[in-house]
Amino acid sequence: MREDTIRLTTAQAIIRYLNAQFIETDGTRQRVCGGGFGIFGHGNVTCLGEALHDHRETLPLYRGQNEQSMGFAAAAYAKYHLRRRFMFCTASAGPGTANLLTASALAHANRLPMLMLCGDTFLTRLPDPVLQQLEHYGNPALGLNDAFHAVTRYWDRITHPAQVIQSLPAALATMLDPADCGPAFLALPQDVQGWAYDYPRAFFEEKTHRIRRITPDADEVAEAAALLRSAERPVIIAGGGVQYSGAVAELTGFAEAHGIPVIETIAGRANLLADHPLNIGPVGVTGSDSANAIAEQADVILAVGTRLQDFTTGSWTAFAQEARFIALNAARHDAGKHRALPIVGDAKLGLVALEAALGDYRCPEAWRNYAQTERKGWDAYVADNVRPGNRPNSYAQAIGVVNALCEPRDRVVAAAGGLPAEVTANWRTLDIGTVDVEFGFSCMGYEIAGGWGARIAQTEVEPEADTIVFCGDGSYLLMNSDIYSSVLTRKKMIVLVLDNGGFAVINKLQNNTGNESFNNLLADAPTIPEAFGVDFVAHAAAMGAEATQVANADELAEAFKAAKASDKTTVIVMSVDAYDGWTTQGHTWWEVGTPHVTDNPKVREKHLEIEAERAKQRRGI
Repeated sequence: MREDTIRLTTAQAIIRYLNAQFIETDGTRQRVCGGGFGIFGHGNVTCLGEALHDHRETLPLYRGQNEQSMGFAAAAYAKYHLRRRFMFCTASAGPGTANLLTASALAHANRLPMLMLCGDTFLTRLPDPVLQQLEHYGNPALGLNDAFHAVTRYWDRITHPAQVIQSLPAALATMLDPADCGPAFLALPQDVQGWAYDYPRAFFEEKTHRIRRITPDADEVAEAAALLRSAERPVIIAGGGVQYSGAVAELTGFAEAHGIPVIETIAGRANLLADHPLNIGPVGVTGSDSANAIAEQADVILAVGTRLQDFTTGSWTAFAQEARFIALNAARHDAGKHRALPIVGDAKLGLVALEAALGDYRCPEAWRNYAQTERKGWDAYVADNVRPGNRPNSYAQAIGVVNALCEPRDRVVAAAGGLPAEVTANWRTLDIGTVDVEFGFSCMGYEIAGGWGARIAQTEVEPEADTIVFCGDGSYLLMNSDIYSSVLTRKKMIVLVLDNGGFAVINKLQNNTGNESFNNLLADAPTIPEAFGVDFVAHAAAMGAEATQVANADELAEAFKAAKASDKTTVIVMSVDAYDGWTTQGHTWWEVGTPHVTDNPKVREKHLEIEAERAKQRRGI
C-alpha cells in the first residue's frame, strides 16, 4: 500500500468521507451530515454497521421503528435546517429499503436533501437467488432499488469500491445545490460493501461546503423591473425558497421599500409575521379571502421561491387571465412557468438586484390600502373562527388555543388530512420560519415522524423551544411509533391528536362533489358492522408518553400548559366534529376529476357546477 493511500472497505470509505464534510453558514462551521437513522438487517449490519460504529460519536445514529418514518424524520430535519444539513437513512435490502420509497418521494416533491444508503443483492450473483431478491427473468440487473429512480435527484449503484470517489461527492453536490436539491440514493450490494480498496488519503481530508448563490442575469432583472414599474396592482407571492435562501430580510425590505403587498404559499408560511402590515395572508385553495381577493385582481405578480403548485394557484384560477408573472427562482424549471419573465437566481441576490433596478417605484397607495383592508377582514374572520364555543369542537379552535399559549420560537408540524388547510388559514405566525406544513407531498404519517426529526434538529439550535405536532386520527393510526422513538431518545414533542372518526376531509370532498359518504368515516365504511374508536390515550401511554383526553378547548388549554411544563413527550387527544368543524372561507376553485356521466343527479349537478368555474382557468399563459 502506498503511503498516500489508506485501505478501507466501501462502507468504511463512505462513512469516513461523510464524517469529513462540513458546511459553513453565517460564519458557523459544522458537519453537513447531522447523523442518520437506521434499521439494520442482513443487507447493511455487517459492513455498514461496522463502519458506523467507529463514528458513532460524530455521526449519531438514531434507531428507527419503521424505514418510512425514518425518511420522514430525515426530511423534517433537513427542512428545519433550511436544507443546509441533512441526515442519512440506512436500510437493509428488500422490504426495509422498499419502505423508504414513500419518504423519498416526499423529499423529492419538497426538494429536501436526504441520503439513502441501502443494501442491495450481491454483485457477483454467486449466491443467487438470495433472500428478498425479486428476480426479473429477463433482466437480472433490475431490482427493487431501481424503483428509486423516480423519486430521487441522484441515484447510483456502487459496483466497485473505487466508484465511491466519484459517486459520493456527486451525491453531496446534488443535495446541496439550490436548484437540484433533493434525495440521493446509493445502492450498496452486500458483497461490495465489504470489498477493500486503497483510497487516496486526500479523499478524506476535511472539506467545507457553502451553498451556492446564483447571481441573476442583469438583462432578466432589467426586463422584470420594467414590467414591475408598470404595475398598478402588484403583489408578491412568497414561497418556501425565500427561507431556504435566507432572504426573509431582503423580501421584507423589498416589500416595504416599494409598498407591495405580500401573500404566502403554504411552504412559505412564516415568511412574514402575522401582524406585518404588508402580510395579506395565505393564497390559494386553502388560503385566505384577503390574499385571494388581491391575487384575483393583481396585474403583475412577482413569485419568489415558489413552484406555483395547484394549491397556490387554485389550479390556475386564482389570477386574472391577463396578469403577468415574474418568477424569481434558483431553478430554471420553476422560473419559466406560465410564460413568466424569469429571473433565474438566488432569492436574496435577486431581490437586491431587482430593488436596485426598480428605483423609486411605489405601489399605488389605493391598491395597498385595499389589500390591508381585506387583511383586516380576514383577521376578524379568523378571530371568530378559532373562538372556543362558536360551534362544536373544531380544528380551528384547537389551533387557536395552541397559538395563544405557545412561545414564538415553538415549531408547528402538520401534513395531511384537513389540518394543513386549517393551520395555513388560522395560524398566526409569531416568528419567522416556525411553521412546517408538509404540503408538497401531503403525506399521511409525516406528522409524528417529522415532528421527531424536527425536534432532533431543534435541540441542536434552540432546545428551549418546543415542537408541536397537529395530527388527525387517520394519520395517527397510519404511523405513530415515533412517539416511542421520541420518548426513548428524550426528544420531547407535544402531539395533538384531533379525532374526527376517520378521513373526514375526504368525506367532505366526497360530499362536496355530490357523492354520498362512503368508506371515509368509520361510521360510513361498508364492511364495519359496528364502528368503535381507538383509545389513543392508552395507546400513547403504552409507548411511554404522557397522555390525556380533553373534552373541549378550555381543557385543551390546561393540558397544553402542562405539556409545555413537562420534559417528556405528551399526547393530547380531543374529538372534533367531522361535519361542522371546518374553516369555510378562504378557498379558491380546485380542479378534481368528476364523473362526466352518472346516474346520480347530485353528482351530475356538482360536475356541471365545478366545470362552470373552469372558464377562469389560465391555460399556461
